[in-house]
Amino acid sequence: MPIVVQKYGGSSVADAEKLGKVARRVKEKRDAGYQVVVVVSAMGDTTDDLLSLAKSVSQDPPRRELDMLLTCGERISMALLSMALQEQGVPAISFTGSQSGIITNDAHAQARIVEVRPYRIQDELAHGKVVIVAGYQGVSYKKEVTTLGRGGSDTTAVALAAALDAEACEIYSDVDGVFSADPRVVPDARKLESLSYDEMQELASAGAKVLNAQAVEWAKARGITILARTAHGQGTGTSVQELAVPTDSRVKGVTADAEMAVLVTQASVPLQELLEFLDARAVRGRTLAHDGLPGAPGRTYLAVPLADIHGPEALQRELATRFGAGVEWQAGWGTVTCVGVGLNADWVPLRKALSAAEALSARVHAVSTSPLQVTLLVDKAHLKTLTARLHRELLGS
Repeated sequence: MPIVVQKYGGSSVADAEKLGKVARRVKEKRDAGYQVVVVVSAMGDTTDDLLSLAKSVSQDPPRRELDMLLTCGERISMALLSMALQEQGVPAISFTGSQSGIITNDAHAQARIVEVRPYRIQDELAHGKVVIVAGYQGVSYKKEVTTLGRGGSDTTAVALAAALDAEACEIYSDVDGVFSADPRVVPDARKLESLSYDEMQELASAGAKVLNAQAVEWAKARGITILARTAHGQGTGTSVQELAVPTDSRVKGVTADAEMAVLVTQASVPLQELLEFLDARAVRGRTLAHDGLPGAPGRTYLAVPLADIHGPEALQRELATRFGAGVEWQAGWGTVTCVGVGLNADWVPLRKALSAAEALSARVHAVSTSPLQVTLLVDKAHLKTLTARLHRELLGS
């Protein structure tokens, strides 16, 4: 029997009624002749609530203890879904990330999967059971519980699909696939039938929250097709694969990201010294613009996702102690990014992006480009209006 891995986000398992609906969908898949592995996120806002609880005890919770706490959310979901399935007459069993054989490095709060040993999952599938796996978590080679960062349940699902040689990896959420922009910001945004791995990874890295960037990285490396679908109804969703179906537009999507801080360095701060400082604290950067050369230091603009910063207040204090006024913490900027294969074959998309920003009187602090994307660093106040205008200019209404 073929194996299918399904992943359900927190809103899909937010209460008992929704858990029952997920259980019925899983049962339908099993009745259709599939072996099913289900990856679940924490219910609703459980992770945020646990994080707030931790912050009420400690302003800077130790990462190890935070991982121990936050993994409880997914464990609640997995056990309840297993109960719901068994109530419907479906044999099921729930596993934590460590019980599922998900081995990670030892980077607490931002761990990366290094190996999957799904032996217990395979045994239970052979016994006819649906296996429910707690997403977002694993165990390090030091036998420590770890978490995979924001959206890590997507990565769990894709990694398991690869290890189990699954026929498909289905990612379920509130929306029917990936759209050309956030429909809440751009009502005319259109659903994309397919995207390449590279396009999806760029969109995910730039702020689109439908799929996790590390999950897409895993899928690309192992040739796993991801099907992003709605948990409510029977939509066609979006297929993420090696090559997307060609379209008339080079631009596939426009997305914005406000959940970041921008570190602006002066010429007095060597770029390598700053990067070594950030690496030592596991602070990842997303977009970097630098106008200096070796021997001629210049200003640097480094966009850092807030989700990748453990204790932003503490980091600000450390930056001030180490670099003084040489590094400015800028919390009022964000990025708007256009994504598509061959986007910069000419300068038209960049020219239109700059013209759109000028028309809105949005100051562009920095620009970053690659063969797949154009990114403008602007004030956060302009993110939504600039996203909508760029979508209209590059993709039409």
